Formats: sequence, C-alpha cells, structure tokens
Amino acid sequence: MGGAKSIFPRGDMIRQAIRWISDIHQYDVETIEEACRRYDLSPCEEEFLLKHFLHADQKRVSGNAKH
Repeated sequence: MGGAKSIFPRGDMIRQAIRWISDIHQYDVETIEEACRRYDLSPCEEEFLLKHFLHADQKRVSGNAKH
C-alpha cells in the first residue's frame, strides 16, 4: 500500500484542492496536476478536476469571444 495517509476524510482533500486552484486563479493542466500531488488525489479525482476546470475555462473563453 503506497501513498501517504491523511488525517482528513477523502472528500476534504478534493475540496481543499478545488479551493487552492480557485484561490490562485490558474485553470490549466499543470496547476491541476500540482493540486493532485499536493492533496494526494486519485486519478478519478484528477479527471474530475480536469473536466470541471478546463471545461469551465473553455466556456469562459468562448463566452467572452461572443461579446
């Protein structure tokens, strides 16, 4: 069994990662990968963050292009 154990419940780590990404306002692959390392997230959680933040950022960019 590898990986460091946390004193936080599993869901708290992804919440902290989301908060960290949102606080620094960088919604790119490198930032999401860094959040996954910092908060020891699973590949499934990483995929969620990628879909959530990259999709949201693309919508924001395309929405600005329409105005």
